[in-house]
Amino acid sequence: MASAPPEALFVLSATAQYIGATIAVNLFDEVDPASVAWLRVIGASVALMLVSASSLRHRFTKAEWVALAVFGIATSLMNTFFYLAIERIPLGKSVTIEFIGPILVAAFRTRTQRNAVALAVAVIGVIVLSGVEIGGEPLGILFTLLASAMWATYIVVGSRVAQQSHGVAGLGVGLAIGALAIAPIGAPGSGEVWTSPRLLVLCLLVGLLSSAIGYGIDQAVLRRIPIRRFSVLLALLPVTAAVVGFIALDQRPTLIDLVGMALVLTGVVIQERDELPTDD
Repeated sequence: MASAPPEALFVLSATAQYIGATIAVNLFDEVDPASVAWLRVIGASVALMLVSASSLRHRFTKAEWVALAVFGIATSLMNTFFYLAIERIPLGKSVTIEFIGPILVAAFRTRTQRNAVALAVAVIGVIVLSGVEIGGEPLGILFTLLASAMWATYIVVGSRVAQQSHGVAGLGVGLAIGALAIAPIGAPGSGEVWTSPRLLVLCLLVGLLSSAIGYGIDQAVLRRIPIRRFSVLLALLPVTAAVVGFIALDQRPTLIDLVGMALVLTGVVIQERDELPTDD
């Protein structure tokens, strides 16, 4: 993973995340979306701590605890708002609007003309991809915008968490804190899940695919590249979401959507491929 191109890792991460999102959408008929989001966070936290149990023995500093708590709560709220949004808005459209958060992060950290052009092209692609077709779902838009704000927090704080020496153990601890924070939202509607092995396994599978794998890859990438480049690479997520939505949910992209995807990919390709210095 250390030598793989960040772009390839992003596609892998996005594919895992949105296969998980597809499973989640199909669960919404049986389980409240907020409960699916809560169980997703629990499943991811347990999976990450199980695979990094030895790292949990190391003590966390006060600053690390604060960063992990903010990261975990922001991530858990992002998941909750996102699921409440995709219950109302198509997957690809929701991810596209949610991308406003990463765009703002990238804009604040863009310094060169080439990166500014790359960001502008990616932004135009995202705008084209978003279309409109959402005017009748104001609540869905609100949830998406809230998820977007949490996504920006996830990027900024997640970069600090990635530099910690605890690996994915810290990620698991942060998500455990987040699960506790959103329990009042997610727990009330989860009763049926605890009596159905099928529903419980599917909810935990969503956590494994969408969070444990996806966020684990994100952490590996954040150790290697600047936040600005990471934020622009996130433009690949709306494209991946649209492809997964087409394959799994029959949400067919239009010609305009395909143009938007092409612009996003162009922006990703032309940006500078700078990486963070590594300790030798």
